[in-house]
Amino acid sequence: MLRCPNCQGKEIGQIGPQHYYCWNCFIEMIALKDYWKVYEVRANGTLQSMDNLFTDEERYVGNVNKESTDYL
Repeated sequence: MLRCPNCQGKEIGQIGPQHYYCWNCFIEMIALKDYWKVYEVRANGTLQSMDNLFTDEERYVGNVNKESTDYL
């Protein structure tokens, strides 16, 4: 099961190919090569990277392609 690297919540929805959204803390994530690219959604709709706030271990997601089917 996927978990949000920010809040550790399970309320993650898929909003596009390899693109996810945490409904608990309102961040967007893109899965690239087993790691999350984590973004804060700003008031004007742009994305601000939050990757520098997490270690590689915290951003590790494993095989997203395999697990993402749990949400469809």
